[in-house]
Order: sequence, then structure tokens, then C-alpha cells
Amino acid sequence: MDGRLRHGRASLAVSFFSQGVAFALLVTRIPALQDRYDISDAMLPLFLAAVPVLAGVGSVATEHLVKRVRPSTVLRWVQPVVCLALLGAGSGDTMWQLALSLAVFGICVGGLDASMNMLGVSLQRTYGRSIMLGFHAAYSFGGILGASLAWAGAHWHLSLAVLYGPVVAVLIPLTLVGSRWYVDQAADGPVGKPAPGGADAPAAGSSVAMRMLLPLCLVMAFAYIGDSTVSNWSAKYLQDVLGSSEQLATVPYNVYMVTTLLGRSVGDFGVRRFGAAAVVRAGAVVAVAGFAVVAVAPGPWVGMLGFTLLGFGLCVIVPQTFAAAGRMFPGASDTAIARLNIFNYVGFLVGSPLVGALGDAWSYRGAMLVPMVLVAATLLYARSFGAEPARYGGDHERPRTADVGRAGNGL
Repeated sequence: MDGRLRHGRASLAVSFFSQGVAFALLVTRIPALQDRYDISDAMLPLFLAAVPVLAGVGSVATEHLVKRVRPSTVLRWVQPVVCLALLGAGSGDTMWQLALSLAVFGICVGGLDASMNMLGVSLQRTYGRSIMLGFHAAYSFGGILGASLAWAGAHWHLSLAVLYGPVVAVLIPLTLVGSRWYVDQAADGPVGKPAPGGADAPAAGSSVAMRMLLPLCLVMAFAYIGDSTVSNWSAKYLQDVLGSSEQLATVPYNVYMVTTLLGRSVGDFGVRRFGAAAVVRAGAVVAVAGFAVVAVAPGPWVGMLGFTLLGFGLCVIVPQTFAAAGRMFPGASDTAIARLNIFNYVGFLVGSPLVGALGDAWSYRGAMLVPMVLVAATLLYARSFGAEPARYGGDHERPRTADVGRAGNGL
């Protein structure tokens, strides 16, 4: 196999890992940020909502930026800025410093997520086999490490600057050195036969038709509504609804993150064997079962079983949605992925308030049925992931695989 591709794959995995660390360090220390800047409970949601909104703006900007510069160039420079913005958020003293840091973080994280996934999909296409889940497994591993560092910082009462400083000092050089080996899409675009989808499938060089991309956009939003439900409400649900201790209530999200890592670590093998559509269907079914178990759980241990199932189920959907967008628009995959990435933030922005509002107005058990139904709707769109074997241009890999993003460039 071409050493350049191996190096490109490893360096991109480092980028995904670093982003997982940085993002986890931000979201897990929100209470500390609130205390540092004396943000009221009424103001906090505004700050939290601004990050995904601005990330969507960053993703849109990246769509246009990569028409002039390579995705690898975007990724090379926005990732250090994301790290510096994280450090800025933890080091400031006034509200405007936090607002500025979070604004920069949000805009740049949109460009970071979009460009990472662009490179991931294009590299997967060049490999000729599914490797996309492996990149997202690196992100999950980074998230686990970042959350663990955040726990250590809280346990030893470290200031945010002391916690963030050494991490940023490691991540910035690590990603800058690794960026030397990023692999962009070949200048002449993808090769091989057109993406599956019949006569209506867009040809290479075509623009992105939102009508065709919309099913994948909905799947992306539904998956992140499910994910944000776990990340924002699992602890409260276990403690307030299922009667667990405060200590036990911290376990479900950790279990969810670990099972997400495990599922993504082996998911590529499933895609190669059974195809993307089958793996996405299986993931959706497992996730639906997880939400159902959580909704009817008589106690905390059964509830944790439900959150475990959610990790195994939801973990495969997002990476394969990015890959499917690349396959669907082989001549305009960068654009497709940038637009699809916006719905990552739509799901994140909608999910937590939706469950909270339903929980307050109705019941939290009933609220868990809403993301369950939305994730179940993924089954209606599974055909968008394709099932036909594809031919690939890399000489190092025989055309034996069932799924991959067939073109240009995917948390």
C-alpha cells in the first residue's frame, strides 16, 4: 500500500482525536466556565446555543473556501485556532473575552468538522474500502481522554487555564506536524463507475441537489438529536427519574462514550462485509431499542443498559452519512459534506431543548420516545446509503467492498 496514504490516514486520525479532546474539554467544563465568568442560568443557554449556530456558519464558509484552497489547508490552520480559542475561554476574566473565544471556537470548529470529514471521505474513496468509522473512533477516544482530563481537573481543583494550557501546548504541535501528511482528493477527481442510485444519481462534476441530499441531512440531524439527548440528559434522567445516586448518574455517559468507541472501532469491518445500508439499519434498530429500554426502565441499572445500546447503535450512523454524501455526489462531495455538516449542529441545537421542554411539560420517560421515533425514521432513508459494490481507482485495493464515500472529502 502507498506509504503516503498510510501516513495520510494516520495524520487525519490524529486530527480527529485532537478535536475529540478539545471539544470534550469545553463541554464537560461548562459549569466551571459559568462560575468563572459569573454567567446566570438565564444567560448560559444563549452562550451554549451560539457555538453550534456559529459552527454552522463556519461550515457554510468552508463550503466556499475549499473552492479556492484545499481542505487540508483549511484543516491545518483552523485546528490550532480552535485549541487557542479553548485556551482563551479558560483564561479570560471578562464576559466579552468568553464571548469572543466561544465565537472563534464555534466558527472554526465548523470549518474543522467539515474539512476533516471532506478529507476522510476522499481518503476512504482512494483506499477503496470503508475506513470512515475508524476516524470517528479516534474522535470518540479523544472525547474519552478529554472528559477524563476534565474530571481530573475538577477533582484536583485546577483552574481552567492550568487544565487547558498543557493540553493545548501538546495538541497544537501534534496537529501541525501531522498536517504535513494530509492527503487531498486527486486533482482530476474521483474515478470509477458512477455512484449507485440509478439514472437520477448525479454524475461527476455535478452540483449538489438539496432534494437528493435532504434524506441524509435528516438522518444526520436525527442522529445528533439522539446523541445530544444522551450527553445532556442521561445523568439527570438516571438520578431524577430512575432514582440513582449522584455518583452512579455520571456513569451512563461514560458507558455511552466507551461503547461508541468500541462500535466505531469494529464498524468498518461490518460495512465491508454487509454494506453501509445494512450497518445503518442495524444501528438504527439497536438505537431504537436503547431508547425504548431507557423509557421503560424500572431502575438505574436497566437504564444504563439502554444507554449502552444507544452507544452501539448511534455510533455508526454519522460516519456513514458523511460517506454516503460523498458517494452520492462524486463530483461535488466537498460541497455536499459542508452542507450536510450543518445538520450536525441543527441536531445538537434542537435535541437538548426539545427533550427538556417535553420532560418539563409531560414526562422525561415520554420525552425519550421522541428521539426514539426520529432515529427510527432513519430506516426510511436507509436506501440513500446505497448497497451496491463499487469500483475504486486505487491499485492497492481490489474492488471487493460494499461501501465507501466515493469522492471528495467527516464528529
